[in-house]
Order: sequence, then structure tokens, then C-alpha cells
Amino acid sequence: MKKSTRWTIGGAAALVVLAGGGGVALATAGDDEDARPDVAITGDALEQASEAALAHLGEGQVTDTEVGDEEGYYEVEVTLDDGDQVDVHLDEDFTVLGDERDSEEPGDDD
Repeated sequence: MKKSTRWTIGGAAALVVLAGGGGVALATAGDDEDARPDVAITGDALEQASEAALAHLGEGQVTDTEVGDEEGYYEVEVTLDDGDQVDVHLDEDFTVLGDERDSEEPGDDD
């Protein structure tokens, strides 16, 4: 076998290996928090999480929930009486870890 033929076969084999590795990298690159669907809180946990969030804020209505939130075990979205939305983050025992207002007011750079 000629040297040039061996180099061609070797180069082609290297390209196949590199292309396969790149495909794996691309397939796993999109595996992040935003790609996973939100899972709503259900059952007794929904009731306990909602009560804890509303007690913490003192007003509002629960409009969305999520299990496995990045800031805590549970996240409860509450729409306040003035229309603002607040995400309340809870641990597994429904203890409030904190909250985050979702206001996007112009000039609100806090």
C-alpha cells in the first residue's frame, strides 16, 4: 500500500472520529435548565406551598408553580393585588428561602 493511500485512509478515519465526537458534544450542549419542561406542584404539596407563599407575601393569588426550581425546591409565582408578580422560593419543608419580583419596569435597573 502506498504511503499516500495510508495517509488518506488515516485522515478519513480521523475525520469520522472527530465528527462523531462533535455530534456527541452538540447533542449534550442543549442539556440545560431551560431545555427541561417545568413540572408543576400537585396534591398536598401544592396546597402547602401556596399557603406558605401567600402567608409570606400577605396578599395575591397563586398563578404558577414549579418543582425543582434553581433557587429552591419549590417555586410559587404569585400575582399581587397591584398586578406585579413575585416568585417565592421554598425548600422541601415549605420554608420560604426568599422571593424575587418579576417587574420589568423601564428604568428599573436594580
